[in-house]
Amino acid sequence: MHQIEIRDVGPRDGLQSENPVSPRQRAQLALALASAGVSHIEAASFVSPRAVPAMALGDEVLAAIAEAGEFSSTTWWVLVPNPRGAEMALAAGATNLTMTISASDGYSRKNVGKSTEEAVADLQSIAALVDDRALLDVVVSCAFGSPFDDVADPAPACHIAEIVAGTMPAARITLADTTGTATPRRIKGVVDAVPSSTLASLGVHLHDTRGTALANALAALEMGVTRFDTSTGGLGGSPFAPGAGGNLATEDLVLMLHDLGHDTGIDLDAVLAIAAGLPELIGHPVASRTSSAGPLPRFRT
Repeated sequence: MHQIEIRDVGPRDGLQSENPVSPRQRAQLALALASAGVSHIEAASFVSPRAVPAMALGDEVLAAIAEAGEFSSTTWWVLVPNPRGAEMALAAGATNLTMTISASDGYSRKNVGKSTEEAVADLQSIAALVDDRALLDVVVSCAFGSPFDDVADPAPACHIAEIVAGTMPAARITLADTTGTATPRRIKGVVDAVPSSTLASLGVHLHDTRGTALANALAALEMGVTRFDTSTGGLGGSPFAPGAGGNLATEDLVLMLHDLGHDTGIDLDAVLAIAAGLPELIGHPVASRTSSAGPLPRFRT
């Protein structure tokens, strides 16, 4: 069985569409996830606070995490939208950056106010800025379909993956189902089509808008993908994508992977305890099925 890497994006993607939560509370959520054994966490973003008020003061989130000083082995990620955001993140002490490049030109214009090709140019600038100081993960949004109906096949996502593989060989690539349009067929089609040189660093970021996220994760796993983005409680969704649902819940994926015999290093009971506290933090119930039903009873086959 495989060692699976799970990156919990709850403190960033999970909270970006919620009413603003204080930087210290966001840091406390991130630190609790690290304590539960989550080794990769997207803790903050450096986007305009006018565009995404809930993500303001990302530098204070990182400062609170650094102040705790308990989880130096955790890989902390932050989202940056452009070179200016990357400069701010690096100045705040970030060492691992994610940047979204959309396979959908329509979504790109809504999300970052630029065409896909303009965003690719920004990516090149960020790569030059980062140099050897930080790890870069290029998240290809709308890789499996677009709410603007302008992604009809794997070609747009593959185009971005080819650029990254050709010019930034050290970068990671994450295929994102931004609005929950993926199905196992689409997952397999896109993963099979991306350049083979990217497969070792390939991950998927799944949303559960249509209830297909867990099936899509299993399809990706069967294709050899061992890196997944999730969010405890199933929180999340893009404020710039019509009808976008929450992320695949961390506890839902961990439960399935553990039952299959895979190693995640994550304490499921600890994650469930975190999920149980989220409704008080955000003011409404969470979508995760496992947080409602609890862990599985023992069963041998």
